[in-house]
Amino acid sequence: MPAAKPPEFRRRALDLVAQGEPVAHVVRNLGVSESCLRRWMAQDDIDSGRRPGVSSGEKRELAELRRKNRVLEMDIEILKRASAYFARENILPK
Repeated sequence: MPAAKPPEFRRRALDLVAQGEPVAHVVRNLGVSESCLRRWMAQDDIDSGRRPGVSSGEKRELAELRRKNRVLEMDIEILKRASAYFARENILPK
C-alpha cells in the first residue's frame, strides 16, 4: 500500500480539479490513481457539506472512540479475571 499523501498535497490536487483541470491530467501530473483522486473529491464534498456522509473529523473521532472502547473492554476483562482469581483464593482453606 502506498504511503498516505499529506493534506497539502491532497488540497493542491483538489484545487487543480476545482480550477477546471481534467481529472486525467491532474492524475498524470501528480502520480496518483484516478480512483484515489475521485475518493478525495467525494470526501471533500462531504466535508464541505455539499453531499451527505461522515466527515473526516467525525471519522477520526469515531476511530478514536472505538480504540478507547477496545482498551476499556480489555480492562474490564482483566478486572473480571482478577476478581475471579481473588474470590477463589478467599474461599479455599489455608
